Amino acid sequence: MNNNDLKLYRGFSLSAGALILMAGHSVVFAEQGVEVNETGDPEIDTISVTATRVERVTQDVPKAISVIDSSQIEGAKMMNIKDAIQGVPGVLIDSKNGGYDVRLIIRGAGQKANYGVREIMVLRDGVPMTDPDSFSRFDYFDTQDVERIEITKGPGSLYGAGSAGGTVQIISKSVFDSSSDRIKLGFGNQGALNLNLRVSGDINDENAVAVTASHRELENGWRRWNEFDTDQLGLKHGWMLEDGTTLESELSYSKANLQLPGSMSREQYEEFQNTGKQTDTQDAWKHSGRYSDILFFNSRLEKEWGNLLFKPRIYYNHWSHFHPVTGKINDNDGTDVFGTDLEFIYKHQLIGESTLVAGVTARVEDTDDAREYEYRDVATIPFGPQAGRIIATLSDAKGKLMETQQATNSLYGIYFQESITPAHRWLVDLSFRYDHSRFDIDGNQITKYDYARGKYVTGIGQYKIDKTFNLISPQIGVSYSLFPSLNLFGTIASSDQVPSENEIKENPNLDASTATNFEIGLKGRSGLWSYDSSVYYTNVDDEIVPILLDSHTTFQNAGRTSKKGFEFAGDYEVTTGLRMGGSYAYSDYIYKDFTEVVNGRLVDHSGNRMPYVPKHQYSLFADYRHPNGFKARVQTASWGSYYMDTANTEKYSGYDFVTSLALGYSKGPHSISLNVDNLFDKRYATEVKKDSRGKTYYSAATPRAAMLNYGFSF
Repeated sequence: MNNNDLKLYRGFSLSAGALILMAGHSVVFAEQGVEVNETGDPEIDTISVTATRVERVTQDVPKAISVIDSSQIEGAKMMNIKDAIQGVPGVLIDSKNGGYDVRLIIRGAGQKANYGVREIMVLRDGVPMTDPDSFSRFDYFDTQDVERIEITKGPGSLYGAGSAGGTVQIISKSVFDSSSDRIKLGFGNQGALNLNLRVSGDINDENAVAVTASHRELENGWRRWNEFDTDQLGLKHGWMLEDGTTLESELSYSKANLQLPGSMSREQYEEFQNTGKQTDTQDAWKHSGRYSDILFFNSRLEKEWGNLLFKPRIYYNHWSHFHPVTGKINDNDGTDVFGTDLEFIYKHQLIGESTLVAGVTARVEDTDDAREYEYRDVATIPFGPQAGRIIATLSDAKGKLMETQQATNSLYGIYFQESITPAHRWLVDLSFRYDHSRFDIDGNQITKYDYARGKYVTGIGQYKIDKTFNLISPQIGVSYSLFPSLNLFGTIASSDQVPSENEIKENPNLDASTATNFEIGLKGRSGLWSYDSSVYYTNVDDEIVPILLDSHTTFQNAGRTSKKGFEFAGDYEVTTGLRMGGSYAYSDYIYKDFTEVVNGRLVDHSGNRMPYVPKHQYSLFADYRHPNGFKARVQTASWGSYYMDTANTEKYSGYDFVTSLALGYSKGPHSISLNVDNLFDKRYATEVKKDSRGKTYYSAATPRAAMLNYGFSF
């Protein structure tokens, strides 16, 4: 055992000992009047469905899971999903532009995505927001229509087809819940505007409807080319029979406009630190963005016959976008995603009280006519050895046609999980998921952008890519109740990770990666405190690694990556109404076997640390709620230093104590709140990268941002 392993082991041992002692004291608290339910479990815990597909209190889930509940979500301004998720240990989330786009990484998985989210399954009410090629976006997700958010960390989720990093599920407000009806008005600096309306009602004894409408916008005057706005309209219908059968359907439309500001050089970043403004970028591509229209429909049935619960889902998503990026302009008039998930839950006696969850799932993404264009208006070097090299775009107008493409990506899967209780206090989950993934891509590349020469050149012409992957995800999880307030759990899980369509186009020889996770942990729940703690080891074979060169990212497989970590999150009720807590994550991620191709040469990076992921991440919070309606929450987050590249040539120092403040007051139907992010106006970077030639790329964090909100509940 090396020194790092020894430190990790000792840290976990000390933490485990302290937590067990706390659990022993919780028995005393129960005897002194802290209410417990009839089974002896703590009265206060949160229900989760994401890890196992069945409703279960989080203490009994044999897996690392975090739940952000409605009280915390309502206290956040929710302009972006990161407003709710930040502070969860092992989860790195931030936005490089301030709009809906986020950089979401769970235990190192997801960092290869330059845009959107990869390697992580994202769901909304059990319906995948993730495409069959593992790519997820948040542009059609209304942040004002959220009841709670569940995060399952690591491979092995029954929902998570090809998601080695974990699963994020967004549970929306129920159509049957009229208590969420309101009008909300939010105004902030940097041209921030947040408007939301929700109205619901019963048509008759069996039918209910809800209508939601939202508008969010940011001018972001502190940085060039960084405006964002979105409009979203949703209609929900619920049908409930006397026997408890429910059918819930939703139809929504979203229109989102997002400017992507680009990265800064080291000198430009220093100027931002001095002035608080970003006046330019180092990239030639000054007009990147994504402008999308999305139509989304889903319908979910729940029908019970005795011990059998049938839960089929169908969904359809149609999206189009205009998407200027590095070297090209993507113009897609329409992609259709069709899907279904036929799930059943059967309660029976196998080994004690047992539950079988099983089902089949299918998703198909079809694009008929995606096109790529050159930039029409560009500035170039007029003469000399680099004559014709593009140095800046002057607009995002389309020029000559570069490429046409038709693509069909499909995913078909089966899954099952048997949960058994072999003895008192024991719970065992045995699960397995198999998915068949296929990419069928046909295209004609007329021209392409040569990143080394900085100009458009003749393309490869007609091409065809036909690849299939068979993805396997087994898991065994065990939970044992040491005390009514303390559970010990252990998990062994594995998942295959499919490359995305873009990654396959860049490198058709990519293999799927396989992540295998070993984890043990403790979960405690009490009327006075709660905590989650775990230590894990994840081995990744054929890790898909991004290679950055000349502002262009390519992908290749690493031989093996080792990820060791420790996570803790807890809170304690100091006095009536006041809770204090925090979280900590230790992440030691190393390439055990990785040789990078740099300018045609093989460079061995074995033994290097994975870039971007800090070794230490922690947050602290204090939350106060008074019976008269006043509430306050202050939260601070810190990221330790991390390497900027796979070669480990340089570290970024990270940031310390970036603080947010939320104040609120409610009386009757009225509520008013003030949210301030980056309270002390720290000037830091959300991301720093370095390419294979030593060029650095800085993405600035948003300066102090304040928003005043007023809400009126119907």
